[in-house]
Amino acid sequence: MLGEGGIAIIPTAPERQRNRDSDFLFRHDSYFYYLTGFTEPGACLVLTQEGRSTLFCQPKDLEREIWDGYRLGPAAAPAALGVEAAHASSDLDTQLPRLLENRACVWYPFATHNGLAARVEGWLNAVRARVRYGALCPAVQNDLCTLLDEMRLVKDEHEQAIMRRASAISAGAHIRAMQRSARMLRAGEEVREYHLDAELLHEFRQQGSQYPAYSSIVAAGANACVLHYRADTAPVRDGELVLIDAGCELDGYASDITRTFPANGRFTGPQRALYDLVLASQEAAVAATRAGARFTDPHDATVAVLAQGMLDLGLLDRNKVGTAQDVIDQRAYFQFYMHRTGHWLGMDVHDCGSYVEPGEVGQVGQRKDPLSGELITNRPSRVLRPGMVLTVEPGLYVRPAAGVPEAFHHIGIRIEDDAIVTEAGCELITRGVPVQADEIEALMRA
Repeated sequence: MLGEGGIAIIPTAPERQRNRDSDFLFRHDSYFYYLTGFTEPGACLVLTQEGRSTLFCQPKDLEREIWDGYRLGPAAAPAALGVEAAHASSDLDTQLPRLLENRACVWYPFATHNGLAARVEGWLNAVRARVRYGALCPAVQNDLCTLLDEMRLVKDEHEQAIMRRASAISAGAHIRAMQRSARMLRAGEEVREYHLDAELLHEFRQQGSQYPAYSSIVAAGANACVLHYRADTAPVRDGELVLIDAGCELDGYASDITRTFPANGRFTGPQRALYDLVLASQEAAVAATRAGARFTDPHDATVAVLAQGMLDLGLLDRNKVGTAQDVIDQRAYFQFYMHRTGHWLGMDVHDCGSYVEPGEVGQVGQRKDPLSGELITNRPSRVLRPGMVLTVEPGLYVRPAAGVPEAFHHIGIRIEDDAIVTEAGCELITRGVPVQADEIEALMRA
């Protein structure tokens, strides 16, 4: 894929300082890990079109290993990782010009590593300094993400197995949080969002996950109407709903689950009405998720159900907005549902991969957004293939507003599952935690 004379440079992520004498917990670059399985910082992989692989990694250093931990080192790297050659990372600036010499094209991830483009230019300048001695300098630079994104988009059986396990761990964590909420409220104890967050973190680590795949959202009451709310100190009150959006990362792969449940284990009438509507919209989206469908099909199915439900429940006044199709055409639903129904999932929780069908990129259309008035460029949505993994996550977020029934005020609901696309439909790998309202109530009574 690199083309005749192509060479690729893929660094891992840098370490990041958290505060004085302390770094953030290191997390590898996903592209680098996808190709190497190597989790140490300070590393870089170089691949050539002929198949030669060279790893640059931290050298063995007994003193530093006392402080920071074991290092694989260049001598052991070929046997452990399958690379053809390995050098110390300190040799990168001297070795890269030699590896780039006489190559036709250099590939590296664009706009993902601060300073990488400048380093590549420095290495190329070193090659140009040798042109009087017959050296040829790569004349083309390409974005390696365009190749790796397509490779990562379809997960093989090994990757799917890891994601199933990550999903099972995360489902168990959600169950722990649900049950603790009801148990503490029944006992008359004060419950805070951080109590439930603690249950998530405990289960993630207890079951072998390395860390959360993203910052967990634990939103009680009105906080659930804030899409990217973070678990904080707010009280979890009897009679309110709690929205938890949380998933663990296992062996480099993310899971992503959202459940909304009554803090005390019992839905009120208005809560149940909105919850059942969101669940019905998710069921429609799941039915639309299958090989051969478009990525946008689940979203369109969700919106169709939500639009009708908003009219039926009085969230929208049909005398003002018209029919369900009018709600869709005017995007009147956006007041209560303002995000897409899913995203790619894999090594990153919002994983890489184009949402446009590659063979149809040139089919461009335009439409005028009915809310903003701006022109939107349309291209054909991605065709789903077996092995793609995406989330299915409709929601409703009801803030107080004129004409909105007070019984629904401050209710935020989202239901999210992870789906592996199959020939016949999709496999929901996160249903280890229930979604039916009756099943949630039964679980929380346990």
